[in-house]
Amino acid sequence: MRRLFVFTTAVGRRWPERGDGDTVLILLPPSETKRDGGAGGPLDYAALSHPALTKHRRALVRRVSQLARRPEEMMTRLKLGQKLAFEVERNRMLAKAPTMPAMDRYTGVLYEALDAPSLPPEARAFAAQHVRIHSALLGLLGADDPIPAYRLSHDSRLEGETLKAGWSRAVAKELETHRHELVLDLRSEGYAALGPLPADHGYFVRVVTTGPDGSVRALNHFNKKGKGEFVRALALHGEDFADVDALVAWGSASGHPLSLDPSGELLLEV
Repeated sequence: MRRLFVFTTAVGRRWPERGDGDTVLILLPPSETKRDGGAGGPLDYAALSHPALTKHRRALVRRVSQLARRPEEMMTRLKLGQKLAFEVERNRMLAKAPTMPAMDRYTGVLYEALDAPSLPPEARAFAAQHVRIHSALLGLLGADDPIPAYRLSHDSRLEGETLKAGWSRAVAKELETHRHELVLDLRSEGYAALGPLPADHGYFVRVVTTGPDGSVRALNHFNKKGKGEFVRALALHGEDFADVDALVAWGSASGHPLSLDPSGELLLEV
């Protein structure tokens, strides 16, 4: 069975020209599961990327922390069973809990495949500069931003303003500043809705498999695993790609065969 990673753009155009900022920006979803602990101090908003989001971050952390003082209500709103009751305490201690880099904090299938703790220093530096993780609690995060453990999902229902209403415009505005970079959007649809890419800006990613009969279907487990493996390969390679031809050439030489489909899709066959 072959698996294909599909990078798509609705208008089938090529990547934008190189801008003044980082050449490649990679957007990842977070994971529900997270590591405990951390060697860093309490949450410091000044240490997070995209400072324009600070006001909303502060307000949302306060809302979540206050709701955690009513454990039963929080468990109901976040749809947590008794085995996940510890998540309420995590949320109650958001402002005081220790922190660790976001790429190390998140676990789950995608982050197990990325395996950020094992990346060499140069690859971690590349990830810190080029990878953004879209948190439901803190918005766009640099991969190296120090964050506490928490529990909040893109579809969590809090009192008052919805997460989508609170984040979508602010995050979209931040992404607009990266218009001249090569944006690869590997977020799930739920997180993409919390901060849509501007029109004609960047490439959304979906993972599919091609069966023996040639039919194509979406993947679930391998979707996340494949994204993590691909981002790890990019980080280990550590190169910006000025255009799609450079990326395709790298793929052919590195065992990640890529092809540009006539529809504008970039296919990675594994």
